[in-house]
Amino acid sequence: MNERLRSALVQRGLSVDEVAQACTVDPKTASRWISGRIPHRRHRWTVANLLKVDEAYLWPDAGQKTSRFGASQSEIVDTYPNRASVPRDVWISLMLGTMKQIDVLVYSGTFFAQTNPHVERMLQERAQAGVRVRLCFGDPEGEAVRTRGREEGIGDTLAAKIRASLTYYRGLASHPGCEVRLHDTTLYTSLFRYDDLLMVNPHIWGQPASANPLFQLRRTDNAEWFQRYGEGFEAVWKVARPWAPDRQEHNSSGQN
Repeated sequence: MNERLRSALVQRGLSVDEVAQACTVDPKTASRWISGRIPHRRHRWTVANLLKVDEAYLWPDAGQKTSRFGASQSEIVDTYPNRASVPRDVWISLMLGTMKQIDVLVYSGTFFAQTNPHVERMLQERAQAGVRVRLCFGDPEGEAVRTRGREEGIGDTLAAKIRASLTYYRGLASHPGCEVRLHDTTLYTSLFRYDDLLMVNPHIWGQPASANPLFQLRRTDNAEWFQRYGEGFEAVWKVARPWAPDRQEHNSSGQN
């Protein structure tokens, strides 16, 4: 019997059926988890996020083996063949469950708003709850974006996509707890951090980020990958410039 899991369910007032629904599994499967069976790592993360407890607390013996690449398997929560295959509900669940910080590093990140039309309001609500929100987009006027556009074979379309994406976040530029910046750096990986969970989307040359693989990391005591990607975000954020919506509109009108 997994007493920790059973106790956490009682404390949160959740039933086995509700857990099964959140994980999209049969209630009998969820019942076996309480009986002691260890779930798939994707389900472990979902249950831990639902109960607002650390996954390692619920399943201390799961995924502790260290791989020959040096990363603890417990650090890797899940993998996806491409970013487009990540369910929309996963992104929304990550955002709603955040308590401390949300960091986003992309070129355009159009999907981030297009799959969630309420993204600006949701980010504002998280900021009002004390979450630090930092969004970092590619500078549509920068050389890095022009280079990336040529590599993908879309030319100036990437810059246009960034400008279109930024329109979803006008209200964040002056909202307390939120900050939007533009970077002109070579972006090897798109990053989406939600507290101690990190969605890592490596870039493959000539292909859009949505077609590239994605893996999810969680911060652990020996989370080397999580730490290094986090440092990468901070390095780009440090050299990025604050976004001024009025300035963007002025430049866009001058180009028409």
